[in-house]
Amino acid sequence: MEIATQTVQIGLEWDTRTGAVTVPIYQTATFRHPGLGRSTGFDYSRSGNPTRQALEDGIARLEGGARGFAYSSGMAAIANLLLLFKRGDHLVVTEDLYGGTYRLFEKIFNQYDLSFTYVDTSNVEEVRRAIRPETRAVFVESLTNPLLKVADITALSGLCREKGLLCIVDNTFLTPYLLRPFDYGADITVYSATKYLAGHNDTVAGLVAVKDPLLAETVYFHQNSVGAVLGPQDAWLTIRGMKTLSVRLDRQQENALAIARWLQNHSHVAKVHYPGLESHPHHAILNRQARGFGAMISFEVVGPSLVEQLLMRTRLISFAESLGGVETLITFPEIQTHADIQPEIRQRLGINNVLLRLSVGIENLQDLINDLEQAFRS
Repeated sequence: MEIATQTVQIGLEWDTRTGAVTVPIYQTATFRHPGLGRSTGFDYSRSGNPTRQALEDGIARLEGGARGFAYSSGMAAIANLLLLFKRGDHLVVTEDLYGGTYRLFEKIFNQYDLSFTYVDTSNVEEVRRAIRPETRAVFVESLTNPLLKVADITALSGLCREKGLLCIVDNTFLTPYLLRPFDYGADITVYSATKYLAGHNDTVAGLVAVKDPLLAETVYFHQNSVGAVLGPQDAWLTIRGMKTLSVRLDRQQENALAIARWLQNHSHVAKVHYPGLESHPHHAILNRQARGFGAMISFEVVGPSLVEQLLMRTRLISFAESLGGVETLITFPEIQTHADIQPEIRQRLGINNVLLRLSVGIENLQDLINDLEQAFRS
């Protein structure tokens, strides 16, 4: 069954008594036991809630994994995954990753003697050279944030199998609709479901899928023990958003490619980062392993003065953090999403004072281009 169909069907089977076509919101903290030593399968909503379970089963099916898990945010999801590791363990990580993930690694889990080496994970040999005897996992973004480099999941997962490491893929920018990392050998996928999966900028959520059933049991133990779970209302909103994932992303990608080509030919734009452009250095890799290129664009303007001009003078496009919703958003990674990364590292990576990130929505294409054009002219 195609992913587009599977997303629409999430939760459809839950209410067999009434035949409701949307899963109910089970807004309850606890569940009545049918008898001593007996359970309905639900006892306390931290351990399991039917609305959340429908979402967790849904992401597991979409990924082709053994089990799914829903958390209160994408960062909560990543933090729970780090509980798989112990003091002294080491991870190899995408270097130009989301600044919040970097902050979590360097300012929180570093205190507990986990260590991280940041490399260009689009270069498999760099990853190989960074592996140490104490390395336990490779953590990659399938499309990096914000420079949109592409991880070759097949090559990286093969390296992880060779070295006995976990391959963890943050697939937020692509979603299982465009890329299923398990098909290419990954072990765990993680999402800020706030973004494309929920898709409407109206909820905060995180999702994880795990391929191996035994590993999934450990992840569940941590989820239940820590308790950073997604509430039923937000689980329902995420399910509702996922039902339209395919139609939203199809439109968003169509808009993104056209805008990237338009930006590429604009006199005030020095460089465009979008893997759907054939000039992108990793276009062929993503074309081989995904069914699309996503709807994120980063671009560099010709001078710093244009940054504030674009941020403040677009009328349709909102200057806001986050991404993946139906509305088009623009942000400035250097001082917004990636401010926690040291300035010298940002400059080396290319997260500089002329780089803007555009999350393309579903609006009319010409309206979006007109808005950018008038902001450039202002």
